[in-house]
Amino acid sequence: MDTLKRRENIRALVETAMLVAVSVVLSLIVLFQFPQGGEVTPLAMLPLLLIGLRHGVKWGVLGGLVFACLQMMFRFFPPPTATPMGYISVVMLDYVIAFSVVGLSGLFKGKPYGLLYAAPICLFLRFLCHFISGIVVWGVFAGDMPVWLYSLTYNGSYMGVELIMVMVVGAIICKAAPILVMPPTFKQAA
Repeated sequence: MDTLKRRENIRALVETAMLVAVSVVLSLIVLFQFPQGGEVTPLAMLPLLLIGLRHGVKWGVLGGLVFACLQMMFRFFPPPTATPMGYISVVMLDYVIAFSVVGLSGLFKGKPYGLLYAAPICLFLRFLCHFISGIVVWGVFAGDMPVWLYSLTYNGSYMGVELIMVMVVGAIICKAAPILVMPPTFKQAA
């Protein structure tokens, strides 16, 4: 492996670790909680989106996967069923897939306003994972409400607020500090 490629990989690894750490810390800060559940955090998904935008899909998905593992360590919510399938469904839909798809922001790598395209697409895909999980696993809490409507309101409430916050701050970043969303540039060592 040449020196330039090694430097790129080291930088991607360090930035990914740092941005995942920032996401974890932000995810532990709860701005408010909706009455039916669902917590709004201060931009916890923004650093994960930046990983993909700066280093591509591979690093973005890897960062999302690491974040998912850390979320399971710190904030795992066991399913309302003790079956292995219930646990597998929650682990895959609410953690592994839900946070890994945020790394698909890497599809917009190198685009000046890529964050403004990536955020709604990636967070919608994350919402879909939680929505399906809400129907398949968490629907027992729906009561008299249709299960799909319960899942939609529960997950849509906090995910909608998170998306709005990311879009507003993302627009400011894209305008004021576009270097934060663009891939790093490397120069060949002399």
